[in-house]
Amino acid sequence: MKIPFELAETVAVVVDEGTLDAAARRLHVTPSAVSQRIKALEEQLGRLVLVRSKPARATAAGAAIIRLARQAALLEHDTLAELGADPADAVRTSVPLAVNADSLATWFLQPLARLGQRHPVVFDLHRDDQDFTAGLLESGTVMGAVTSRAAPVAGCRVSTLGAMRYEAVATPAFVERCLGGDQRAALDDAPLVDFDRRDDLQNAWLSAQGVEPTRPPRHYVPASSDFATAVRLGLGWAMLPRFQSSEALERGELVVLGGGPVDVVLHWQQWNLRSPLLDAIAAEIVAEGRRVLAPLR
Repeated sequence: MKIPFELAETVAVVVDEGTLDAAARRLHVTPSAVSQRIKALEEQLGRLVLVRSKPARATAAGAAIIRLARQAALLEHDTLAELGADPADAVRTSVPLAVNADSLATWFLQPLARLGQRHPVVFDLHRDDQDFTAGLLESGTVMGAVTSRAAPVAGCRVSTLGAMRYEAVATPAFVERCLGGDQRAALDDAPLVDFDRRDDLQNAWLSAQGVEPTRPPRHYVPASSDFATAVRLGLGWAMLPRFQSSEALERGELVVLGGGPVDVVLHWQQWNLRSPLLDAIAAEIVAEGRRVLAPLR
């Protein structure tokens, strides 16, 4: 059995775009043609590749097809480069990557900008918690990911980047208003800021202080820059990386609550393919991560 690249690519585009109509616009065909391609592939494989929801989702078989499509596109790019194709004439290869919000807001875009100047590539970034980005590698959604997972995903290789170091900080006015006197006791009632309901950094710090994490009231601010702004405005206390708090700490707009930092060790995982483009991406990201993140203790 052979899987036509055009059909595999169509599955990947449908999942990327979310609907058959959007995929048709990107592929410059009719929605009916997209539907026929999907149907032809499913009949050939004898199994469904898409869950026809909104947005469309890949089945387990569809995830394998998407992985094939992305790998084929990557290899095509590398082959054309090896053959000396003029970069000005090259179709820009889309490279999907996964990254946690704090890395995206602080250091991750710099290496991508350098890569974009040297290679005909565009980046499709998927933002998720560092504890969950590895799942996007497993599903074939992305080719590489910043993740807290040290064990390699099947078919991937791993490079350690360093530690994102977080400290509990708040404004002096917030400390005076909500954390005066016995800070440990006051933490039971002092509002904190969480990124979302999967953010456990504040809980980890509270546990280390001997405080039951479920007690304090909390705000949810699910955007990294707005999250830091909420803390600087005195909405609550939170764990911030030094990337986002250093200037405010120097100006006295924020103060460290103490209790020691929380380190989140980050790794770079990518498909284990012999690809000059993917290797170039890894080299830039790993070098930048090791330059700016805290070395492991």
